[in-house]
Amino acid sequence: MTSRLPESSSKLIEPNPVGLGTFGGVFTPSILTILGVIMYLRFGWVVGQMGLINTLLIVTISTAITFITGLSISAIATDQVVRAGGAYYMISRSLGIETGGAVGIPLYFAQAFSVALYTIGFAESAASALPHLPITATAMASATTALVSALALKSADIAIKAQYVIMAAIIVSLVSLAFGNTAPPTELPAPADAGNVSFWAVLAVFFPAVTGIMSGVNMSGDLKDPKKSIPLGTLAAVGVGYVIYMSIPLLLINRADTDSLIADPLIMRQIAVWGDAILLGVWGATLSSALGSILGAPRVLQALARDNILPKRLRWLGNGHGPSDEPRLGTLFTLGVVLAVVCIGDLDAIAPVLTMFFLTTYMVLNVAAGIEGFLQSPSFRPTFRIPWYVSLFGALGCIAIMFLINPAATVAAALIVLSIYLWLERREIRTTWGDVRQGIWLSLVRAGLLNISDSADPKNWRPHLLVLSGTPTKRWHLIELATDLTHNRGLITVASILPTGARNLKQQEQMRSTLRDYLEKRGIQAFVKLIEATDTSTGAQQLIDTYGIGPLMPNTVLLGDTETSDSNARERYRQIINKCHQAKRNIVILRNPPSHMPQVPKRIDVWWGGLQSNGGLMLILAYLLRTGIRWRSTEIHLKLVVSNQAAAQAAQANLNKLIDTLSIGAQSNIIVAEGRPFDTILRKSSATADLILMGLATPDDKFADYYTSLQKKTLNLPPTIFVLASEDLAFSELLQKE
Repeated sequence: MTSRLPESSSKLIEPNPVGLGTFGGVFTPSILTILGVIMYLRFGWVVGQMGLINTLLIVTISTAITFITGLSISAIATDQVVRAGGAYYMISRSLGIETGGAVGIPLYFAQAFSVALYTIGFAESAASALPHLPITATAMASATTALVSALALKSADIAIKAQYVIMAAIIVSLVSLAFGNTAPPTELPAPADAGNVSFWAVLAVFFPAVTGIMSGVNMSGDLKDPKKSIPLGTLAAVGVGYVIYMSIPLLLINRADTDSLIADPLIMRQIAVWGDAILLGVWGATLSSALGSILGAPRVLQALARDNILPKRLRWLGNGHGPSDEPRLGTLFTLGVVLAVVCIGDLDAIAPVLTMFFLTTYMVLNVAAGIEGFLQSPSFRPTFRIPWYVSLFGALGCIAIMFLINPAATVAAALIVLSIYLWLERREIRTTWGDVRQGIWLSLVRAGLLNISDSADPKNWRPHLLVLSGTPTKRWHLIELATDLTHNRGLITVASILPTGARNLKQQEQMRSTLRDYLEKRGIQAFVKLIEATDTSTGAQQLIDTYGIGPLMPNTVLLGDTETSDSNARERYRQIINKCHQAKRNIVILRNPPSHMPQVPKRIDVWWGGLQSNGGLMLILAYLLRTGIRWRSTEIHLKLVVSNQAAAQAAQANLNKLIDTLSIGAQSNIIVAEGRPFDTILRKSSATADLILMGLATPDDKFADYYTSLQKKTLNLPPTIFVLASEDLAFSELLQKE
């Protein structure tokens, strides 16, 4: 089903006069997500396992991938206005709505479920530090979820101000760590894998610590100037995070022994001047991450709803509130999702998949920026430019990290994304914007056309059909035959010749659009060509002379039969055939078209005259038909008429040898004439066939009389195809492997 964007989607392109600035809207949520629980609870383990040099290398590699992604985001954000939805918005406007939705839907759930992960983590750490609290961890997680949601519902601005308090707590914890003392040796036993974990396994553990840049991008719809704030705030957050992550290992390696670093997750608490400041930092990190996710997820949901990606019954989630267009309904919906997940409690099974969705978003953003840069489309004019290969290198890095973290989760995430993509593709959602896919195809087509030889090549021959069908509804059997012959291996052009002056340009375009829709609804992939001419003969000749580009000129013309007795009309028909032959276009004429083709045809009769004449092309056409679903069980019978029994034996042997050589799966059928005329033999032998293929003589001055006699011979027979191989191509070489 095809749907169009509603008028309400225009909200997405309106300016936001009361939006957030760079520091509050992008830098703050990004840096608070980067400086998270992994820094507090796992950084010591990383240093203990790897030592100083390898730890700094892990930090550098991880940050480099995030930094490249930040560069890609900056390039896209400075080329287009980024509205609500952040990463989804950028991807959908670059790679198409199907790709955007395939990434955006999992991204929404990843962010929503992340809120649950963070609040559960906060509740469990609080319960551990304060064991006498008269509340369960689940109840505390639910209450914390409700609190951060209430802040988000109030307004994004208030939520950002709350993050300033959390940032202050994190700063106090880092200062306390910087001026701390040497930790006493731990009494905790060292884990069994102490010092034996591989470099890449440790990198996989650390990498989620630098994946926070989406928190700022997701706030794009609430920013005063996204084109300025997203690049500046995102890259600044990555830079500040890198400085901090490169400094902390220096403190840890000099103030704690290896066993303590590995065994004690809260080793920073032992080092800090004020140990409880580290605990406040852990809580602040979880709450800030939860707040960033509850701010971002509803905005992605809002954008998905406005672009008609969500089912109709959920389109109300696209509504905004107030001058900032805040997604309050989306926030309430997300709150319900999060509370349901909190009640389940155990997210260990799906947590790796969620990380994959964030990394998938990174990867796709890099791909989008890389492709845009590579194509050099005139429409892509970012003020922040990076080489296209840098973005693609970042995409490859994301893929590598995904497999290093969890190969199974990577495959699961890929399957989910692919399933959503295929679902959206089937829905055929129409958009009001263009995307990079057209540019990709144009570049590929250009490269292909320039590399395809103009000379005919038997090995790579494909049927490129020009179907002179007129109005498709009247000669639908021609289009069905063309589809059965090509099976997406060749090109089909449905052509209609209009009387000169019958329609103006606007009417012609409407007719062309109607014909395209008619074909698409019936699953026919074909081009539509309309041409004006004084008569059909002139129009057909114009099409044959002018239609096509380079090596992709139609090589075969598909016609319907003519039943008129008008001598002038038959002469024009002969002129069309003669013109096709002179232009070296193969001719295929369908006579006796069926009202309904049998659903399971059983037999194709090919009346054989040898490989060197029309036989090669007839065999190829029969073979192409049989490769389709409808004709798959069909038998191909090669029928050859000989004068007497003596000639039959030799003909049988030769034909059997030819069939074995061709590997085409045909059966030979030698018929002894015994003085009978050919039309009598034809009627008796092919009366029960589902399709008949016969060769057509080269047009000459007597062709009209010849064709009339051919029509009489085939009168009332099953559907019959007349074939004339006019192309300058040895079809025998296409069939024979030697």
